[in-house]
Amino acid sequence: MRAFLFPGQGSQKIGMGAELAAASAAAREVFGEVDEALRQNLTALMREGPDDRLTLTENAQPAIMANAIATLRVLEQDFGVKISEKADCVAGHSLGEYTALAAIGAFGLADTARLLKLRGWSMQAAVPVGEGTMAVLLGADISQATALAEAAAQGEVCEVANDNDPSQVVISGHTAAIERAVALVKEHGIKRGMILNVSAPFHSSLMAPAAERMAHALAATPPKAFTLPLYANVTAAAVTDPDEERALLVEQVTGRVRWRETILAMRSHGVESFVELGGKVLGPMVGRIDKDAQVRSLITMADLEAFAKEIA
Repeated sequence: MRAFLFPGQGSQKIGMGAELAAASAAAREVFGEVDEALRQNLTALMREGPDDRLTLTENAQPAIMANAIATLRVLEQDFGVKISEKADCVAGHSLGEYTALAAIGAFGLADTARLLKLRGWSMQAAVPVGEGTMAVLLGADISQATALAEAAAQGEVCEVANDNDPSQVVISGHTAAIERAVALVKEHGIKRGMILNVSAPFHSSLMAPAAERMAHALAATPPKAFTLPLYANVTAAAVTDPDEERALLVEQVTGRVRWRETILAMRSHGVESFVELGGKVLGPMVGRIDKDAQVRSLITMADLEAFAKEIA
């Protein structure tokens, strides 16, 4: 069995998608449709920067989605590899869950771009700049990270945001609480803690205003029927019902990204091969979660061509 995976925020970089756009009309069509939907030249921002504008959450989220869907369209249209035929399920990390839903027909491309633009803006606007942040804990398992977050909270928000793999957990909350947590890592047997260069405390209870906005947006633009099961971030379980998934997308804004558990759940249901589209972030995580899993990250035309030949 095979799962297709879609990356989340942090995988953006200047030049993303440029090679695909130069080589494939299918990719150019994706980027053009996203630009039109957002009424901005996001493609030029992806290609040329500046970096500080691309990394703005409201730009990074639709850009990462557009790049991953362009990668998928090239795979499908230029190399004849259909996700409906070659994948058994899908998943995406945080915003990547929207990309995964677009890949399996639950959202149209334009709607996905608009939802992610709103999601990014709403998450940024939920907390005044400087009041919240995130930190990555290296050499920490989920129990260590949870204990650290509880110790550092001291009446403020300090929560586990991403359970990425057995050695990497991300915490999120009020800036002072996250700084206290980083200072306490050694006392909790954690190798290292680093404050992340992010603009808001994503996937924490401080994101409640953004969750409310997304509830309204998803009521107006609900997901449609899926062509494949999707493993949801907040449950680490397969979802096939669009109404259930709509509620989970709202919960995801404030909820934990249970990525490690998601991969283990897929493995327990027989998934052996994991293919990341448009990035090389999730593939290494999968390898750390289960060293026996088969992992591929597809970014370039050469990557796509080689993969298409292998599974033909």
